[in-house]
Amino acid sequence: MDAVTGSMDGGCPVGKDGGVRALLGRTNRDWWPDALAVDVLSPNGASNPMGDDFDYATAFNTLDYTALKADLTALMTDSQPWWPADYGHYGPFFIRMAWHAAGTYRTGDGRGGANSGQQRFAPLNSWPDNGNLDKARRLLWPIKQKYGQNISWADLFILAGNVGIESMGGPVFGFGGGRADVYEPEKDIYWGSEDKWVNEGVQTRIDPERGLEELDGPLAAIQMGLIYVNPEGPGGNPDPLLSARDMKATFLRMAMNSEETVALTAGGHTFGKAHGNGDASLLGKAPAGGDLASLGFGWVSSHESGGIGQHAVTSGIEGSWVNTPTSWSENYFRLLLDYEYELVHSPAGAQQWQPINQKPEDMAPAAWDPSVKVPTMMTTADMALKMDPEFRVISEKFRNDHEAFKDAFARAWFKLCHRDMGPKVRYLGPEVPAEDLIWQDPVPAGTKPSDAEVQAVKDKIAASGLTVSQLVKTAWASASTYRKSDHRGGANGARIRLAPQKDWDVNEPAELAKVLSTLDGLRGNLSMADAIVLGGVVGLEKAMKDTGFTVPVPFTGGRGDATEDQTDAESFDWLEPQADAFRNYLPKKLSVKTEELMLDRAALLGLSVPELTVLIGGLRVLGANHGERGHGHFTKRSGQLTNDFFVHLLDMTSVWKAVDGSNEEEFVATDRSIGGETWRASRTDLIFGSNSELRAVAEVYAEKGHEQKFVKDFVKAWTKVMNADRFGL
Repeated sequence: MDAVTGSMDGGCPVGKDGGVRALLGRTNRDWWPDALAVDVLSPNGASNPMGDDFDYATAFNTLDYTALKADLTALMTDSQPWWPADYGHYGPFFIRMAWHAAGTYRTGDGRGGANSGQQRFAPLNSWPDNGNLDKARRLLWPIKQKYGQNISWADLFILAGNVGIESMGGPVFGFGGGRADVYEPEKDIYWGSEDKWVNEGVQTRIDPERGLEELDGPLAAIQMGLIYVNPEGPGGNPDPLLSARDMKATFLRMAMNSEETVALTAGGHTFGKAHGNGDASLLGKAPAGGDLASLGFGWVSSHESGGIGQHAVTSGIEGSWVNTPTSWSENYFRLLLDYEYELVHSPAGAQQWQPINQKPEDMAPAAWDPSVKVPTMMTTADMALKMDPEFRVISEKFRNDHEAFKDAFARAWFKLCHRDMGPKVRYLGPEVPAEDLIWQDPVPAGTKPSDAEVQAVKDKIAASGLTVSQLVKTAWASASTYRKSDHRGGANGARIRLAPQKDWDVNEPAELAKVLSTLDGLRGNLSMADAIVLGGVVGLEKAMKDTGFTVPVPFTGGRGDATEDQTDAESFDWLEPQADAFRNYLPKKLSVKTEELMLDRAALLGLSVPELTVLIGGLRVLGANHGERGHGHFTKRSGQLTNDFFVHLLDMTSVWKAVDGSNEEEFVATDRSIGGETWRASRTDLIFGSNSELRAVAEVYAEKGHEQKFVKDFVKAWTKVMNADRFGL
């Protein structure tokens, strides 16, 4: 593998106030201005040749899984002259492909990962760290073509990596399918703001003066164009201890601890080699910038051999880590810990470490000629596992207990490849492990209540004295944690009653505890998760009744309740909102505009512009603001589901002005005719009058005759959020 991994134990030393800054990052158009602007057709709908009625799970379940794995196993040793297999085995190549497909995941916002096959598209298909992986995908094409819709590219990437490990005798914990492909780049992922790639002199994103706090927002990779860290060291500085620092920082944000870091690094580097036996200046453009005749092939070398086989250049580092690069072995830790190393340069000029006075039997075969022996090597990031005290302890442990190492690698690899898939209920196939893993956020199966049970509890909640505001806020707080990026959060499991969510400031812990206690005493045989959502239904039905409308609020029970033992509290810390436009919550001024954070939160919930708009307007008049904050509560009929928010926001009798000292986060309206304050608002309130696209939707909901439409649309959007994590519905 040409890139290296890292992680750290402990809490979260980095601020999360950066949010997802997709609107501030560089786009594919910035990097490759001459690329065909296919996205001009995006307003006509998402690119999906399979059609909206295609069900990938159904197609996958008809797959001849055994035959597919047999074909993949055969491919591993079917070397092709246009891209010869190192040592006659493609296994290490496909491991790297799978690793880099999954390794973009970051726990800060749940984005990245292998879940939709994004490695096929820019910018990922053209990142320096993904060099030559376009060839791995072309090697897989005959198999993808053969099995068609029954296996997605996204699943095939990961399965090929698994088969690569298995075919070389390595340990595999299991495989879960179910990753449905997309057919265009995801446009809402912020990959960074730098205007240069890692190989163009970009420094690490960790500032020596500020430490880990400097890593921006949700980002995990240490430099632009990397999956993890620079294998030569931070910014090319071959200091193993600084490399360890970067490794720990980046994998903290990829949901891995230090033991998983060491296991992944060592296990991955037990196989294959890095490539730097040539002149890196002879490499052509990346796939996104290549010429038409290349048909998407990138990094084509002008070397006389074409830059293949012996003269391939990817990372610039050259050589294998171990003397047995196509077999699972104990050699990585033995070679790392038993030898002293010196810093040398590869033929391509990259800095790497070579063992001093290496024994001939510990040398590796040349990838192009097994009769030739060459020294093994380590990258600076590998040396970090030897030099960093914490990593050294783990390395010594694995050196002395190979079975523990095998288990740790298999589990860490499985986590790496499946972390972004969400709960295990989404996994498909015969190799899904039976064991429930805490990072899968397990929830016990719930029991669907009868209609009579539901009605009985509804009646009790309606008579409990809980207000519309309390019921709506509690249900929203529970369900709105959902992220469609990695399918974490949501109402199922009722984790709002557990740490850390019960103590989040945005959830108003003292008030929340009272509501939960009351619901717990009324729920009968219903789970707390169902009771919380049902409470929201009761609140909405009362809010509509008081307005004069009767619109059914759908409720589908059957949620389960998670326990503390099933909840990784530290991991759930990443789901805590630092701002929440839906509840008008902004405890401090952030570096990103509040309305941008609103759009990001709506995107993670899977909401459209009309759904976002109608939910904001409804939640405001229902009294869902944090701490009963009056901003945006443009109504004299508090607790009733009216369109008053939009009517009064767009009323030209009001003139708005920013409150002094509020950094344009707080505004006050005065009556143009008679003066005097009429309303107060936040940025996320006024954006629905200021932004032309949001205003166009707001005007629809403010129009006379659309009062009932507003109510129906609100109920539909509300129900979507409440059921976002009900994957079986």
